[in-house]
Amino acid sequence: MKKKILVLYFFLNCLFLTNISTSTENNIYKKIDLFGEVLKKINEEYVDEINQSESMDSAINGLLQSLDPYSAYMSPESFNEMQTETSGEFGGLGIEVGMESGLVKVISPIDDTPASRAGIKAGDYIVKIKDTQVQGKSLVEAVDLMRGPVGSSIKLTVRRRGEKKALTFNIVREIIEIQSVKSDLLQDNIGYIRLTSFNENSSEQIETKIKDLEKNENVNAYILDLRNNPGGLLSQAIRISDFFLDNGEIVSTKSRKASENRKWFAKKGDITNGKTLVILINYGSASASEIVAGALKDHKRAIILGENSYGKGSVQSIIPLKNKGAIRLTVAKYYLPSGKSISEVGVSPDITIVEEGEEFKIKTETDNQLGYAIKLLNG
Repeated sequence: MKKKILVLYFFLNCLFLTNISTSTENNIYKKIDLFGEVLKKINEEYVDEINQSESMDSAINGLLQSLDPYSAYMSPESFNEMQTETSGEFGGLGIEVGMESGLVKVISPIDDTPASRAGIKAGDYIVKIKDTQVQGKSLVEAVDLMRGPVGSSIKLTVRRRGEKKALTFNIVREIIEIQSVKSDLLQDNIGYIRLTSFNENSSEQIETKIKDLEKNENVNAYILDLRNNPGGLLSQAIRISDFFLDNGEIVSTKSRKASENRKWFAKKGDITNGKTLVILINYGSASASEIVAGALKDHKRAIILGENSYGKGSVQSIIPLKNKGAIRLTVAKYYLPSGKSISEVGVSPDITIVEEGEEFKIKTETDNQLGYAIKLLNG
């Protein structure tokens, strides 16, 4: 009798799950029919004639951007331009941007680029490009509007936290060549390393700079400056974190498929021999910067000083499509050794110092965060 009840229960359960699956599928088909009906009505009744192909592109992009600010659709033209742009030097402004509330948001201006020299700041919202309103456009469309020949100028209108009026910047496009690592020996024998991005050579450059600084036997502490660093390659973030750790987890990624979850661990050997380390971060520190700061904070290997970081803790993949376009899709999230996600939260500093200096220079009188770090290391 018990076997019959179990078999009946199993059968009813399967039937219930099948009904749920069928019901969900039917709802999706109804929504697709509804979308077709809406598109037909727009085409027939809208006051102006529309380009149906562009409308479909906007609909696809709207679907992707409803997921998160980093997922987006690239038309065949945009995808081709992106591939051309990443294969060599390009004319640009020098800003890393994302999308938030229908506006282009500056994640970070890159050091020594037209945008940083003009005064663009992390957290600025670009509301107009030339005289075109950004709201309602996709991130790819907005980036296309900012493209142009080297030497040509562009007007950006931005909204900034704490400012009542919109700010206008006229910026001349340049060939963007990023020098990712700078270093110096500061007062009281403090080694200073400024990392502006995580590119293919960043870890090698940092290793060389530290070895050069270590030749000075009096170096007693280090400052790693990750402010306004928008991130870059995960592999570089892992390697640079490993420079300062002897063991332990650095970062993990979790995706929808458990089989694709990964963890990375430090190998033995701290190239600074455990010397005191202060890491500077601000709102423009994102992605790979947050992995380094978060890992070294969790392991209590570094003192994190500055402002809360941006909160971009996700992994995007470029997935080509049959029409020769592509989608940029979030496929995983980063997690720190503590198990905390960086996404939309960021890394909080151990010591909060609000940024005052307009530019990052190795001069303590114009950079209160760096000045505080030096005082901290000197006790």
